[in-house]
Amino acid sequence: MAASNLRALVLFALVSGSQAIAAAAHPAQQPILLDADSTEVDLRTNNAVFHKVRITQGNTSVSADQGQATRHASGLDFDNSVWVFRGNVKITMDQAQLTSEDAAITFANKVLAKAVANGKPAAFEQRIAKTGKLAQGRADSIEYDVHDGMVHLSKDAWVSNGEDEIRGESLKYNVIAQSIVAEASEQGSQRIHIIITPPPAAKP
Repeated sequence: MAASNLRALVLFALVSGSQAIAAAAHPAQQPILLDADSTEVDLRTNNAVFHKVRITQGNTSVSADQGQATRHASGLDFDNSVWVFRGNVKITMDQAQLTSEDAAITFANKVLAKAVANGKPAAFEQRIAKTGKLAQGRADSIEYDVHDGMVHLSKDAWVSNGEDEIRGESLKYNVIAQSIVAEASEQGSQRIHIIITPPPAAKP
């Protein structure tokens, strides 16, 4: 099957006409709040490790057993930095959340710009406004680009809209359009598998 035909086959809207969760894709620059049970500060490097940490900005929050700034950051710098979170990581957005064993969060100009979550598996879910059902996804790695509103699931990826399912090596879920795309070039040797559940038969 040609790549264009495959792409057309597996491109489907989870909910047609659903409302966009624009706040998740384009967060306003709001104050960043950090709460933690305890912290350890290395005075030589000004590097801090936070335990039972929660970072909140508007409707977006990140919580984990441990959080630490790593690259281009010291102390509480959120200008352009990468933070690593480990243990029971939960990233919450408007009507959606990511959970994983660990995650790397990129802040750009004091705004959460990207999250890369890893687990066995990492999981994503979003409440669909029109139907009230839960769109869910699982993969070994999930990358969320906040600006584009795109969730990229890779390595044994699976997504369901509460009724139908799709599996592949790599899937992309758009939290604004609430749709999923599986591109042929990203599947490696795997084929796309779609399970469509018919609606229950009408009672006579």
